Amino acid sequence: MRLTVFWDRMNQQFGEAYAQSVAKDYVMAELDGRTIEQALADGEPAKRVWQAVVATFDVPSRLQ
Repeated sequence: MRLTVFWDRMNQQFGEAYAQSVAKDYVMAELDGRTIEQALADGEPAKRVWQAVVATFDVPSRLQ
């Protein structure tokens, strides 16, 4: 998954402003206690990070 696709899905799921807040502030157990921003900066593949988002939030099937 490309980062552009990842951010497009984040924006569709949360809205642009809230997506940035979630990525910056929400610590996720599925990402070993990191935020989305931290996981991506550490080199985690965008697909794995998106899978963690899907596992954590109520994401509609069209975005999964």
